[in-house]
Amino acid sequence: MLKPKQMSRLLIAASRDQLAPVIAELYHHNLFHIEDYVDAGQEGYEGFKIGTPLLGASEKSADLVKIRAIANTIAVRTDDVDAGPSCSMDELHTKIERELPLLEREVEELTFRRSKLEMRVKELEQKIAEITPFADIPVDMNLYHGYKRFTTIAGYVSREVTLNVPHEMHFSMGKDKNFLVVVFPTEQKSEVDKALAEAGFQPVPVPDESGSARGRIEFYSGETAALNKEIQEINKQLENVKQKHAAFLVACEELLKAEVDQTEAPLRFATTKQTFVAEGWVPEDKVAAVTNSLVYVTDGKVFVTVVPTDPEHDTVPVEYNNPDFAKPTQVLTDIYSRPRYTEVDPTLMISIVFPLFFGLIVGDVGYGLLLLAMAFGLRKFLKGEDGRYLLDVLRNASISSIFFGLLYSEFLGFAIPGLKPILFSRHLMAEAAEGEAVTSHGPMIPQLLILAIWIGIVHITLGRILGIINHAKQDHGEHRTKAMLANFGWIAVMWGVLVVIWSIVQMPLMPDLTGLPAVVSIINVGGVAGGIFAVLGVLLIARDSVLEVVELPSIISHVLSYARIVAVGFSSVAIAMVINFMSIDMMIEPQLEHFSLFGIVIIIAGLVVFLLGHALNLVLGILGGGLHSIRLHYVEFFTKFYKGGGVKYIPFGMKRRFTED
Repeated sequence: MLKPKQMSRLLIAASRDQLAPVIAELYHHNLFHIEDYVDAGQEGYEGFKIGTPLLGASEKSADLVKIRAIANTIAVRTDDVDAGPSCSMDELHTKIERELPLLEREVEELTFRRSKLEMRVKELEQKIAEITPFADIPVDMNLYHGYKRFTTIAGYVSREVTLNVPHEMHFSMGKDKNFLVVVFPTEQKSEVDKALAEAGFQPVPVPDESGSARGRIEFYSGETAALNKEIQEINKQLENVKQKHAAFLVACEELLKAEVDQTEAPLRFATTKQTFVAEGWVPEDKVAAVTNSLVYVTDGKVFVTVVPTDPEHDTVPVEYNNPDFAKPTQVLTDIYSRPRYTEVDPTLMISIVFPLFFGLIVGDVGYGLLLLAMAFGLRKFLKGEDGRYLLDVLRNASISSIFFGLLYSEFLGFAIPGLKPILFSRHLMAEAAEGEAVTSHGPMIPQLLILAIWIGIVHITLGRILGIINHAKQDHGEHRTKAMLANFGWIAVMWGVLVVIWSIVQMPLMPDLTGLPAVVSIINVGGVAGGIFAVLGVLLIARDSVLEVVELPSIISHVLSYARIVAVGFSSVAIAMVINFMSIDMMIEPQLEHFSLFGIVIIIAGLVVFLLGHALNLVLGILGGGLHSIRLHYVEFFTKFYKGGGVKYIPFGMKRRFTED
């Protein structure tokens, strides 16, 4: 579980006449990760070259392009189509020959008509935009044109303009800017331009239209509305096409993709005129099944062997090997980087720790229930594998929030009646007994901070232990020893310093070592032992890299980073309580004074504040809880042992949903 699936490198060789059945069988098993043949340099086999596609590859590729073009045009998505009864290959091929040309022609005609109509709509909208500034000018548009000795100018100005030349001006005052149209003798243009420039003139083109501006706008608007109605009708027709042919299209795409993948597979193999060689990776426990099936379909006319590999130098594809409950968290690991083949896979640990961190931060039964409902409700919209995995992560995080909400006794910022906090209370104000003043829960804050520090200490220690394991697996010789001891040195420094502190100061939730026999002044046996341990750690770190000694103070910042668990959690509680105080005050106060129409309005406003406020706080909780939880993994945990950079295992084949294999 803490390491990827073990892979074996297979070499498959046979005569060219066995190429098609070998490819088909490999595709059927969906297990063989092809190692692409490189037809050059030392990686190539002598006398071999890259193969050529099988017969019919170009035709199948062309059909696949047509299918995808149609599906894209009418917005058919595979995830939106429910898998029905699987279609046979022969049935689909018959439908492709008979129905695909007709379907292609129908979609092309509809989209062509729609494109023409949309272009015309844009033209009309442009005309309307050009005419609109003239709408308040009581002059027919045809009067702006047809003069030999006169010039017409229109545009926006910041103020009224006075012209000292013969002219006719129409001025329209607007809210933000003013519009004018002026006609003047052409020989006076320079003087007019100067006067207009002083008024901040911004010219607009004078439309080549006739009749009133408002009349033309109404005419073009009517034409636009009619065209938009036609476009809507075409969209309805396309939607009908989608509903009728969606299942057919996704089935065809699945079939043709499978056939194209197979016909083009030789492009990834090494071939001669008589033989071919294919290399790739198969999970170790599936080698026998793949080998036996290849021998069977070729009547023994194939050579299959496991090639010795060097995981440190060979690029071994990585396939996760996690239990079902941890698989959703693989998406979080992939966001950072897939582990290398020789690395510890942290996914299982993230699947456990991430929800715990999220629950510690959000920790509210009400918010947890809302998040749980969201995790199930959004499944209708997120149908891809990654989307479903993210919702599964949210589901696990919401369950953790409910659990810690019970421990904190929190429900939408309220204390749960009759349930005292089992963990530490995060309420800013505690409920007071009769006759007692309400007091703050301030003393709980240090306890929660120390709990967060303990979490950080354990988490970072685990990271360093995994770092030791990774160096033991990946490195060799003296470097391996130094790297392993350096990681142990970091653990020794951190725990040594902690022992020194515990031997001097008594702290809540921490071991009390102050009672140990004194050695010098306030330093006791525990302090001496911790100091020796810390110094030993520094020496081990310096032995690997002297420069790393400079980074020793970062231990403090790394541990204190986990205080975010408390800080972000307290901020969420504070926001929730403020929302409650505000909304309850608005809803109760009017009734205490007098119940009136105004009071009802205030009550409704209070309810709106309550709902919107908690909705916003829920969003902040998702962002804060999620981002800070994953940050502690990526920045504080992964940097202690994890490099990533592994190649994803992509087997040759597919999981069929709509077609028979």
